[in-house]
Amino acid sequence: MNENPLQLGLNKNRKPQPFTIVIFGASGDLTERKLIPALFSLFRGGHINRFRIIGFARRKWSEQEFRRRVAEMIKSGKEDSSLSPLLEQFLSRVSYISSPFEAADGYKRIKEDYGQPANRIYYLATPPGQYEVIIEELGRAGLSNGRIQTAVSTAAVEAEGETEPYSRIIIEKPFGRDLLSAQALNSKLSSIFREQQIFRIDHYLGKETVQNVMVFRFSNGLFEPVWNNRYIDHVQITMAETLGVETRGEYYEKSGALRDMVQNHLLQLLCLVAMEPPNDLHPDSIRTEKLKVLKSIKHIPTSEAGNATIRGQYIAGVSQAEKVKGYREEERVNPESVTETYVALRLLLDSWRWAGVPFYLRTGKKLARRTTEISIQFKHPPHLLFEGLQGSFSPANTLIMRIQPDEGVMLNF
Repeated sequence: MNENPLQLGLNKNRKPQPFTIVIFGASGDLTERKLIPALFSLFRGGHINRFRIIGFARRKWSEQEFRRRVAEMIKSGKEDSSLSPLLEQFLSRVSYISSPFEAADGYKRIKEDYGQPANRIYYLATPPGQYEVIIEELGRAGLSNGRIQTAVSTAAVEAEGETEPYSRIIIEKPFGRDLLSAQALNSKLSSIFREQQIFRIDHYLGKETVQNVMVFRFSNGLFEPVWNNRYIDHVQITMAETLGVETRGEYYEKSGALRDMVQNHLLQLLCLVAMEPPNDLHPDSIRTEKLKVLKSIKHIPTSEAGNATIRGQYIAGVSQAEKVKGYREEERVNPESVTETYVALRLLLDSWRWAGVPFYLRTGKKLARRTTEISIQFKHPPHLLFEGLQGSFSPANTLIMRIQPDEGVMLNF
């Protein structure tokens, strides 16, 4: 595929405004593996230049120590670490605040010490239990309305054609543990931030291959006519990892594979496969069609749960000639834990398009290979004309959309 149609109409040449991004949980795994490498990649590509990064965490690090660790995050990733002058420029924009998340002093420092620029993005890369206290403290410190600025920063923003600086808050999944906690978190957010300021993030939707599922379906006259229960036998959506929980034992004990992967990433992929064409590419239109899919999922009665779901947990063993820990032996994991690290389920959709077509979702850690893919298996023809002939074998046609690694689309005959 060429240019992603979902990006058409975007002004790719616009000059980015100055901004400060405050990363809460700057000492954590998400910051190390994703956020810092991504920000450096944007900087190296010239997409951002007037910015500051403020790391906010409980670790008692000095600013120099945090910068050293940021440099290690970049060098250990896929980024080209040979560009030392560029790396030094990036590090000069990095600051650090050591503070408990519930302590007002840390938020006062954001307000008093880092007035330039006025535009702010707050990224919550912390355990979910910290979300509400951070939101409360941002509101209490007056950091939520985007109007905190100095005379110089105001002039800089107005020079870019903006009349008012902005504040944004980004929250990673999981968004609540269940319906009640999600509603409570929404209520807390809306009491301090406007809806237009809030970005609830499932980072999987940022992958271009995930976005291309919609492009493949709705701009392709070959497959959309057969994208229904008349021609499709079943759909498999797999997210397999070779790693264990690593340093995330405490978090994983509270979530498990079902909350960590199924109710966000896998259901998003399910929606993209099963949704009806939206009227346009406006976010509200796409969200409406996704919501219809989620509402159409048939409830699994308790009596049928054993037939429609499987839960498992990895144990100690040998992988690539090396001994590996079992889940119960991981750091910060209960030695008698029953938290699942593998889950598979069969879902049915109550809709005209998908009636009778099972959707098989599976995800797990410490599996044989790392892959994320959508497999669409089509039905056999009504009559297998060549069945029984010597050397003949008629497997069903399968369309595979591989998200990672080795992204691509394959059709097997």
